[in-house]
Amino acid sequence: MGTLIITAFTSLDGVMEAPGGEEGYRNAGWSFNQIPSDDAAYELKDYEQAEAGALLLGRRSYQAFAPIWPAMTEDFARYNTLPKYVVSTTLTENELVSNWGTTSILRSLEEVARLKETEGDPILVHGSATLGHALADAGLVDRYHLLVFPLLLGAGKRLFSTADKDATRLRLAEHEAYSNGVQKMVYDVVRAES
Repeated sequence: MGTLIITAFTSLDGVMEAPGGEEGYRNAGWSFNQIPSDDAAYELKDYEQAEAGALLLGRRSYQAFAPIWPAMTEDFARYNTLPKYVVSTTLTENELVSNWGTTSILRSLEEVARLKETEGDPILVHGSATLGHALADAGLVDRYHLLVFPLLLGAGKRLFSTADKDATRLRLAEHEAYSNGVQKMVYDVVRAES
């Protein structure tokens, strides 16, 4: 079974919106514009790309990444070859780009659960805040790869859902702090024993 991993840049207060500079958000570009660079902090991203078996995206993240990532052959070479799955009830086949490898549309969380059963390598979820909330609320997330930036951003899309649900226990698998104040935190979701 594939491990479903949510990977995200997040502020200390849990905001994940517009880390790279997307338009229309007050603090856009916070991961690169407000924090000094430390290449070691991004080694997790190289590891993820090397280990991933597939990318899983929500519709909005797919539509943001699809015009850009295929042309980034140096930074995203392996991602560009991986199968991609977009969870959407509205996206059509005609809206998929043709230059980003095999892309399939999943219409429900049940289809995501079936994908996890057939995929052996990790399935990475980039961006996709709304999808991430739904996956976590449905108990489909196995691991979180977080780069936590030393910023309080206030408003913005949050990494975690605000649904009233039972607590989810996490086990810290890896942690590292970098010279620029960014912290890597890798958490495994602890499943209740039956």
